[in-house]
Amino acid sequence: MAKTHALTSPPSCFKQRRTSEPAPAMPTTYHIVPTQAHDNLVRAAYVHRGYTAAEAEDAARFCEMASAHGIRTHNAIKALHLDHLFGSATGGCKPGAEIRVIEKKFAASEAWDAQLKLGQSVAFRAMERCMELADKYGVGQVSVDNAFHYLWGGGYVMDAARKGYIAYTNCTSTLAEVVPFGGKFPVLGTNPHSWGMPTQDACGFPIVIDWATSTVAMGRVQQLKREGKPLPAGAAVDKEGRPTTDANEAAWLLPFGAHKGYGLSLLIEVMGGMIGGSLPTLRGGGAHPDVKACAFPEGEKRTSSFYFQVIHPDAISSGMFAKGRSFADNVKAVIDDILGHGNEGCMLPGQPEAQNAAHTAKAGGLLFTEAEVEALNEIADEVQMARFEVSDLPTYEVP
Repeated sequence: MAKTHALTSPPSCFKQRRTSEPAPAMPTTYHIVPTQAHDNLVRAAYVHRGYTAAEAEDAARFCEMASAHGIRTHNAIKALHLDHLFGSATGGCKPGAEIRVIEKKFAASEAWDAQLKLGQSVAFRAMERCMELADKYGVGQVSVDNAFHYLWGGGYVMDAARKGYIAYTNCTSTLAEVVPFGGKFPVLGTNPHSWGMPTQDACGFPIVIDWATSTVAMGRVQQLKREGKPLPAGAAVDKEGRPTTDANEAAWLLPFGAHKGYGLSLLIEVMGGMIGGSLPTLRGGGAHPDVKACAFPEGEKRTSSFYFQVIHPDAISSGMFAKGRSFADNVKAVIDDILGHGNEGCMLPGQPEAQNAAHTAKAGGLLFTEAEVEALNEIADEVQMARFEVSDLPTYEVP
């Protein structure tokens, strides 16, 4: 049985950001936390909450990957807080659960019942299975029902892209916080989706497109409310469904790009429904007060759905490249053309993460703000491990 969790509210440093928003600029000074010490803490926290050693290892691997690439909104602090709110503390995730593979007749496709297993463990295994299928059939896909939040989808596709594959994933998010285009009641999740392209030879890193389908995150609304700043137009509505730029009046989110973001979010919801997901308004127990005020309907589901796909580049390549270019040379020529013609200052998706990873490597450890170190210390207190002394940690200056 999982033990009681000490973290009952978000760490003070945590400001949520969905992947629909660009990563905020990194502060100038970070404290360097040794990677091994970080990973040991994460493993201990998950084991303390009842997870198996293998699940704890997956969690540590994921949190290290997120922190190394500057994904501050999906690091160990966020992962363990979500586990407390919706996971092992509330029955939304079951430590030690085993994945059940549902028999299908399609050689390159698998459907899984995650049975509420830790999302990071499920996602790593699903992407690995997709790569195995792609090696054999050119393409592989895995759908997952009864799933728990896998956090940063970009990490899984980035990992596959580094191994030479084209990779994709999407998921239905935990809560329905987004109002559909032309509507007034939140019925959609922020529903992130992620693409990874093996472009290391062309530009030095995988191109990774990773974003949610809402204009901003609810955490961004809360941040602007604290700072007394307005929201961008088209980002939110008030409790009556009226558009507002007043962060104090914002109750729900809007999809990015009006009907375009709505359409993409809708596709992910319907696809999730085909996989096995149920009513969006009931996921996570419900987000809207009118939904939460009612008893949860008997026989309904509150879980998310995942989808993973991997394509072997050789499976889609005609080989007929202009001027006799090779596969790698042609991809580089395409990217160089896009970044030419006066566009040299444009940034490629995945470039900020690559830059953050370079800073991490140069620092020789994971980079955290002082407030984040204190949040890690709250986790250390939970598992009765030694705290990090901020004054003892070396610092790293980001130019």
